[in-house]
Amino acid sequence: MFRELVRKKQEISQEACREILMKETRGILTVNGDGGYPYATPMNHYYCAEDGCIYFHCGRAGHRLDALRRSDKVCFCVCERGERKEGQWAYDVRSVVTFGRMEIIDDINLIIPITTALSRKFTDDEAYIEHEIKQFSRGTLLLKLIPEHMCGKLVNES
Repeated sequence: MFRELVRKKQEISQEACREILMKETRGILTVNGDGGYPYATPMNHYYCAEDGCIYFHCGRAGHRLDALRRSDKVCFCVCERGERKEGQWAYDVRSVVTFGRMEIIDDINLIIPITTALSRKFTDDEAYIEHEIKQFSRGTLLLKLIPEHMCGKLVNES
């Protein structure tokens, strides 16, 4: 059902894909938007190694949620900043594309630990995290991307 990478030599391992998802803080989430147009938005994410799912937090209304309620099929793309080898102008950049189904979760017992883990990707200030969770968790939903296909590749920009 899902296409194979055309340039197989550039393919990276599933382990490397998971490492990128754990390390990077944001990517682009694409849903089936209004009028058949894709709707893509930058999103912070948390990759959970225990269940292999990717989690996002969001508010309780908006274009993204309306789209997800119509169709749970999504695509999420994460790209590293890249590294440049000494003496070269071009960067080596790894990216991961994940296709899957999205669940909308409205369970505070899941929202708090997942949003706490997501927050720790940005800061180790536990007092700040606790304050934010306490203030905003009741107005937050979780989105759980259950991967059906994930692939990654390494590209040299030259």
